[in-house]
Amino acid sequence: MERVLRVPDLAAPGGLALRPWRLSDLDLVREAADDPYIPLVTTVPSPYSEAEGRAFVERQWERAASGTGCPFVLVDPGGRPVGTVGLWPDGEEATLGYWVVASARGRGAAAGLAAVADWALSELGLPRLLLHVEPWNTASVRVAERAGFRREGMLEGRLRIGDERRDVLVFARSGPAGKTARRTSPARRPDTSRAPGHDRATGMH
Repeated sequence: MERVLRVPDLAAPGGLALRPWRLSDLDLVREAADDPYIPLVTTVPSPYSEAEGRAFVERQWERAASGTGCPFVLVDPGGRPVGTVGLWPDGEEATLGYWVVASARGRGAAAGLAAVADWALSELGLPRLLLHVEPWNTASVRVAERAGFRREGMLEGRLRIGDERRDVLVFARSGPAGKTARRTSPARRPDTSRAPGHDRATGMH
């Protein structure tokens, strides 16, 4: 049975915060749309238009309402939205993905990722979280490690960009031993492929 996932407000070290998406976040979507990589692995619209930006934000609301995901906006200490962290449940596991716009990179993405992971492990009771990162993206590898994720291996051809399939590194973080999920939702296999209606991006710093 599907259940609504409430996206809460979370605090992170360094004055960072995470919250649900708002229509006032269109400037964030616009900047992300100009990034050479983010639109390739998410549904961030490129080229950007206000109508497409609104549709993107509304999709984030729909994911929480349908129980398929928890998309957070990452907000810097000055109140500026700078990125997103998404959680995509699959039974007793969940995959996380994130991106930060270029103008804000190197300013605490790991703290935001860790805050969402802490919440998922403690409040949702999920025993295991996964994160996928392309091997070339050494900055995202460091973010994953700083957020408490450990590298487990590599999946060949997991990420699809157009007609190309790319390898991804797999990182995992587990909760306390023996803890079971308190939330039930439809089993959905996380996929880092770029597909309409999905934003399960690889870690993008």
